[in-house]
Amino acid sequence: MDPNQPRPDLIIFDCDGVLVDSELLSCRCLSEVLAEFGIALSLEQALELFLGRSTKAIEQHFRDLGQIVPDGFVPRLKSQVLATFAASLEPIPGISGIVSGLSVPFCVASSSDLDRVALSLDVTGLRAHFGERLYTAQMVRHGKPAPDLFLLAAEKMGVQPARTLVIEDSVSGVKAGKAAGMTVWGFVGGSHYRGRDGEAILSNAGADRVFARMSDFWEA
Repeated sequence: MDPNQPRPDLIIFDCDGVLVDSELLSCRCLSEVLAEFGIALSLEQALELFLGRSTKAIEQHFRDLGQIVPDGFVPRLKSQVLATFAASLEPIPGISGIVSGLSVPFCVASSSDLDRVALSLDVTGLRAHFGERLYTAQMVRHGKPAPDLFLLAAEKMGVQPARTLVIEDSVSGVKAGKAAGMTVWGFVGGSHYRGRDGEAILSNAGADRVFARMSDFWEA
């Protein structure tokens, strides 16, 4: 993005941890469901390893370790996450005001399944802002940290990657956005960054800027 033109032509929001405060909830579900299948993974390990990653990436991780996740894992995890979100999910403070005030096109690009993203936006009252402009890892061959999903979203929205701004909360998401040739702002206002140096984590991953409050969205 040209520094003399600070406003992008497209903003791509990640969903979990950027629009909705879901990362602690989903990682807790992951830890609990894996335990049901005899695989030990602490909440801290889940956050470290799988923040912003798809279920396909989770399965591949354990496969590489020689542990085969049973067939029932994915549907059980999905069921647990959807039930937990329906009962407890909250939007990131201030996000509704930000998206309702945007004058440039915007969309969602998430590693989560489409029905999970749709539920997340419905439960938190954000769906009306995004309509059907929802893109997920199901739609591409390679999920984050590969650039495929962000490139797909930009193509569908008719905007060049260099004129696109990505808002991400995870290392994999930041790397994906940078690999796509986009400007990436890291957001560390989700509850999963309490007690963690999110600014260092996302800056080291390549974020062009890191901020912690949606009220500071446009603050340089």
